[in-house]
Amino acid sequence: MRTDHDLITTPVTRDLLRGALDAEHTGRGLLPHRLPARARAQCDDGQLAMAESQPSGVRLAFRTRATVVALDALPVKRVYAGGPPRPDGVYELFVDGRPAGRGTVPGGDTLTIDMATWAMAREPGPPGTLRFTGLPARDKDVEIWLPHDETTELLALRTDAPVGPAPDRGRAVWLHHGSSISHGSGAQSPAGTWPALAASLGGVELVNLGFGGGALLDPFTARAMRDAPADLISLKIGINLVNADLMRLRAFGPAVHGFLDTVREGHPTAPLLVVSPLYCPIHEDTPGPSEPDPAGLSAGRLEFRAAGDPSERAAGKLTLAVIREELSRVVERRAAEDPHLHHLDGRELYGPADFAELPLPDQLHPDAAAHRRVGERFARLAFGANGALAVPGA
Repeated sequence: MRTDHDLITTPVTRDLLRGALDAEHTGRGLLPHRLPARARAQCDDGQLAMAESQPSGVRLAFRTRATVVALDALPVKRVYAGGPPRPDGVYELFVDGRPAGRGTVPGGDTLTIDMATWAMAREPGPPGTLRFTGLPARDKDVEIWLPHDETTELLALRTDAPVGPAPDRGRAVWLHHGSSISHGSGAQSPAGTWPALAASLGGVELVNLGFGGGALLDPFTARAMRDAPADLISLKIGINLVNADLMRLRAFGPAVHGFLDTVREGHPTAPLLVVSPLYCPIHEDTPGPSEPDPAGLSAGRLEFRAAGDPSERAAGKLTLAVIREELSRVVERRAAEDPHLHHLDGRELYGPADFAELPLPDQLHPDAAAHRRVGERFARLAFGANGALAVPGA
C-alpha cells in the first residue's frame, strides 16, 4: 500500500486551472483569481478582494491514471463576529464528468469580519490536505471544483501516477457576471451553485464572475469581460446596486450602457443575455441599503432587512422593480442595432410563487434547492433550443 511519501508531487500551475482569469504565485503555491491583476489594482474594496479570490466555478482539471489524489491547500475560513458558525468550504471531485466524492481541507487562515463596520482581521494557520482514494485505474479526466465561498491557495497535487493538463474538449465558454447569488451564496457545494448547474446542463465551460456584493457595474469588471475569451455572455444586474444604495436612476441607465459598450468592444457578436434581478420581497419596492437584522443576530441567525424608505423612489433611489423596468428598456433600445443582445426577467428564474415554496432563508439569498431550480430554469431558458445562449449541436 502506498504511503504519502511514495506519491508523486506536482506543483499546481496555471495550465491545471479552469475558470480563473488570473493566478498569483505566492511563494508557497498558486492563488486563483477571478479578476485580473489590473482590475484588482483599480479597487481597494476589501469585500470585492475577498469575493473575487473565492474560487467560485474554478476547478483543477487534469488527466491521469492515478487512483489516489491528494491536494495540499491553505484555505481561508471566514468568521462573522456575532454571527453563527460557518461550515468549511467543500471541494468536489468529478471523474470523466461524473461526481466521485467531496471533502474539506482542515486548518487554514481565519478571517474575522465585523458586520457592523465590515472591518477584517486575518490570523495565519497551517495548510491542510484533502485526499481522494479508490479512483479507477485508467486514463481519465479529473476535476476538483474548489470551494465557491472559501479563498484557497493551492500548494501541490500528490498522486500515485503522473498528472497532465486535461485536454480541451471544445465546449463553448460561457462568461457570466452577477452578484452573490451568482457567486453561490446559499449553495451547499461548488457544483451546486446555479451557474455551475446551468453550465453542466447546458454542456458549456463556465467562467463565473459572480462576486458577493460586487456586481456594481464597475468599469474594470467590464474591461475584464471584454478581454476574457468567451463564446456566450450573460450579465445579471441589480440586487447589489440596491444593497449598497450605490447610485440613482439617473446614473443607472448610462452605467448599464457603458458596461455593455465595453463588453461589446471585445465580443461584438457573441450572444449576450442581460438578466434582471430574481424576486426578493424586501427590495421589490423598498430601496437599500440592506443591513443585518439585529433581531436575527440576537437569535444566532444572519438575516437582512431593507433600510430604505419606499417614498425615496421619487428621488431616484433604486428598487428591484425600478431596475427591471430600466433594464428592459435599455436592452430593447440597444437590440434594435444589436440582434445578439437579449433580455431575461429574473422572476422567470425565481418569482413570487417560488418564494412561497422556497423562501430566501436570510431574505436575500436562495438555499440549495432554490439554486437547483434557478440553474435548471436558466439552462432551459438560455441554453435550450430557442434560448438566447443556445449552442448549435449541444
